[in-house]
Amino acid sequence: MTDSPLHSGIGQRAAWTEAARRSDAGVLRAIVVGFGFAWAIAFVVVGLAFALQLYGDGAMFSYSGAAQDAWAFHWHNISGRVTVFLLTLLPAEIYVGLTGDPGGGIGVYGFLFFVAPLSGLVATLAADRSRGRMIFGYACFSTACLCPLVFGFPTEMWIAHALFWPALALAYGARRGAGAVALLFALLLMLVLTHEGALVLAAAIPAALALRGLRDMRFLRAVGALLAAAAVWAAVKLLIPPDAYFAGVLARAARDFFDREVFSGELVILLAATLAGYCAVYYVTARFAPAKAPVCAAVAVAAALAVYWIFADQALHAADRYYLRTLLVIVTPVLGVLACVHTLIAGGEPMLPLPGLARMVTLLSCRAAARAVAGAFVLVMLVHAVETAKFVTAWAQYKAAVVALATGAASDPALGNPRFVSSARIGAALNRLSWYSTTPYLSAILADFAPSRLVIDPRRYNYFWLSCATATANLNAGRAIPPETRRLVRDFSCLHR
Repeated sequence: MTDSPLHSGIGQRAAWTEAARRSDAGVLRAIVVGFGFAWAIAFVVVGLAFALQLYGDGAMFSYSGAAQDAWAFHWHNISGRVTVFLLTLLPAEIYVGLTGDPGGGIGVYGFLFFVAPLSGLVATLAADRSRGRMIFGYACFSTACLCPLVFGFPTEMWIAHALFWPALALAYGARRGAGAVALLFALLLMLVLTHEGALVLAAAIPAALALRGLRDMRFLRAVGALLAAAAVWAAVKLLIPPDAYFAGVLARAARDFFDREVFSGELVILLAATLAGYCAVYYVTARFAPAKAPVCAAVAVAAALAVYWIFADQALHAADRYYLRTLLVIVTPVLGVLACVHTLIAGGEPMLPLPGLARMVTLLSCRAAARAVAGAFVLVMLVHAVETAKFVTAWAQYKAAVVALATGAASDPALGNPRFVSSARIGAALNRLSWYSTTPYLSAILADFAPSRLVIDPRRYNYFWLSCATATANLNAGRAIPPETRRLVRDFSCLHR
């Protein structure tokens, strides 16, 4: 019996609806993947072009690598983050030792640090065997949305985020065999040894796989690999503890990690206002022109943002880049779990009964949701692009001001040495880029390791990177940085530690 015209028409409309849904989802995926790779490439190009590896703590990290003493200067105190040292600073030190070029070593460090998100995306793409490479898509979304929040500040969570996604993809799709287990263990070990917060990311991987059932072999394999990695992490922390001075610093940092003020920064508020405005305009527009609601809402909010940036904006997302690492710890695991739920639903695989979560993911997969998410995503990308441009422009101006002081004749002997000069001579607007504890090292680097003055932040603070003994040992050793510059650093260190 042939189908009636009525049934045929219904079938065709259903097919067209499904095709349209898949088309919208495909467009959203293309946008997300495109922006994910665009940002990953921009991190390398912009980071190196503006020497952002020198921003914040990066000035100290860069100087320590150029001085060929990164482990003695700092990293022995944070042995639980040894992955970052091995992947970025150790190769930089080796380069300096082979070439005698400290500036080139800083470039090597910067490249290896900034290329991490791109390397993570490529590794995720290679490891992802999920239906439609869903985990890879979420990795691109996470990279584009989260990494610009901290771009420029050398938080170890940058490396942790890059390792999380290929580890999740490998754990989800790994085949049987000792080789697969060993590779998963190695990735999880590298992940947990990037930052204490990375333990949360690592724990999210078996938690996501638990959705398949607690007897699922992939879940059990991930749990075993994580327990082994955690045991190594604990052993490293016990065998290489921080010194007494730095132990107190770590304790203060841990207490402040989840401080609620982290979520009240200017960029967080701007992003929240952008998304709230988009939702409001979308809701109103969708009542009379649902197909055009995403575009209308995005254009309206983009116009409002342009007015704000041109006429009212006084904010600069600089120091908060350090504190927003907390968002990477919180949001990345959530996206990882959603990626696994979405993958299980798309593949029709069995999973634990979680109707609320499953229903949310299903709703997000519909045609209207794909369009709505695309509009919101593009607005977030716009905010990130403008705020990043503002940051790097101000950073370039700040570096020029530091160079002028470091190579000039002005002096502030009251700081403890006739060859010290106060960073307070820089205007307040540019000094928003300062990071008090690393300014001396930044000035030494920017003056091509031959400063006539060491730039010192005059504010009273309770943290100094180098002890007198460590700085003296570096001065007495054969290093690529000129002895006179290392002597200035030693004099500064001996005044305070």
